[in-house]
Amino acid sequence: MAHLICDQSLRQDIQNRLNHFQPVIHQGPEMRQAAVAVTIVDIMDGTDVYGLQPRENQKQDAALILTRRASGLKAHSGQWAFPGGKMEKGETPEQTALRELEEEVGLHLDPDHIIGRLDDFSTRSGYTIKPVVIWGGTGKRLTPNPEEVDSIHRIPVEEFLREDAPILHQTGISENPMLLMPVGDSWIAAPTAAIIYQFREVAILGNETRVAHFDQPVFAWK
Repeated sequence: MAHLICDQSLRQDIQNRLNHFQPVIHQGPEMRQAAVAVTIVDIMDGTDVYGLQPRENQKQDAALILTRRASGLKAHSGQWAFPGGKMEKGETPEQTALRELEEEVGLHLDPDHIIGRLDDFSTRSGYTIKPVVIWGGTGKRLTPNPEEVDSIHRIPVEEFLREDAPILHQTGISENPMLLMPVGDSWIAAPTAAIIYQFREVAILGNETRVAHFDQPVFAWK
C-alpha cells in the first residue's frame, strides 16, 4: 500500500467508508457510557512518534493520536488510550469526544471535523466505549494535560497495517481471544487495540469487521 498522506483525499476516502458502515450500538443502563476520539492528524515534526524509525518526508503521513494515561490515575494508569472519558449528562458521544480531545491533548476542533463512528465496545470494567472518528488535519500542536496524560504519541496509520497485526492470544480464561496491535517493538491491548483494528479494517481497508467479541488482558479488567 502507498504511504497514507494526511490530505483531503484521505479524509474523503475514510468518510465515504464510514458513511457505508453501520456501527453497532450497545444499550443498557447497567453500563457506564464513555466516548473516545479516534483522531487523524499528520506526523508533523515527528517528535512524538512512538518508538518508530522515521523515514524521509514522514511529516505528511497520516497518524492516530494516542496517549499513555497518567501514572497517578486510579483506573487504567499508564495504559495506552485514545483521548476520551465518561459522557456527562446530556452529552452525545461526539460532544464528549471533542471535549475530551481538548481537555487531554489541547486540541480544539469544531463538530464539522467529525467524520463517523465505529462499533461500541463494552469492557470488563463496566464501560461502553463509543469511538468517534475525527479528522484533525495537518499542523496541529498537541499539549498533554499532566493530570490525565503522561505522554502523547502520533502513531502512523501504516504501522497498524503491518502483516503481523493483529496478534490474537488465547488466554484460557475466555472462549474469545485477546487482541493486541503491535507498535514498534511493543504492543497495545484491547479495548484500545480493538478500536484501532476496526478503524484499520473499516476506515482504511473498507472491510465489515466487528471487534466487540475480543477479550482484554486481565490488567484492563478493573
